[in-house]
Amino acid sequence: MSRVTAAAWALGPVAVAVLAVGFAWLTGFSQRTVLPGGIEAWFYGFFLDRYPLFSGAIAYGVARLLLTMARPASGGPVRRLAGGAVAVALLLAACLYPTFGGLVLRAGFATGGMAFLSGQAMPVAYGLGTASAAILFGLALGLGSLLTAGRLREDGGWGRWFLAGAGRVLMRTLALWFALLLLGLAHAAGLGAWPRRPLTDGEAGLAGALVLLAFLPHAGLVWLDSGHRHRSPSAATG
Repeated sequence: MSRVTAAAWALGPVAVAVLAVGFAWLTGFSQRTVLPGGIEAWFYGFFLDRYPLFSGAIAYGVARLLLTMARPASGGPVRRLAGGAVAVALLLAACLYPTFGGLVLRAGFATGGMAFLSGQAMPVAYGLGTASAAILFGLALGLGSLLTAGRLREDGGWGRWFLAGAGRVLMRTLALWFALLLLGLAHAAGLGAWPRRPLTDGEAGLAGALVLLAFLPHAGLVWLDSGHRHRSPSAATG
């Protein structure tokens, strides 16, 4: 894999997430947009109002899985297609069931709320809540990647493979924690009343910048990891 291809694969989902913000701005999408009754009740609500840029996280995760499915990997095309379909469904279920936010934001809200009620300061409670959400989001994303492409053991034995894998999981989870920490501060940063009303030009720029900054660390880790696997002939893409 060339460096250009590796960079495009790693950074492509970030571009998709930013473009999702641009799409919402261009179309004027907001809670004023009329949707079919069932979809409106499922999508609009507390979690979209409180954590609107989590929609960018969903776009990033789905794009990451679709690109993983499109790349040649340890499995054949049928395995990648079937695994990719299951992976995307798993991620969407974690993020959107039973309504927007899914188990990911509900776990974060419950963890942060319980921490605050137990006497923790708000910043500590917020950090614990976003950590809980990041773990669930990362679990769905990582399991989806394994279903889509799998990962072969690297040279050096099972001990080295386990330590390397644990290190990657830890670093990527921390990167996702940073992403959700940043996205959760959207309103405090000046996002305004969206999605209650359409995005203004300035709010769209702010939202796009937050999404870009939020996921660059995770995308950078993916880029570095794919470069490492490219140098290791026994490692598979994942």
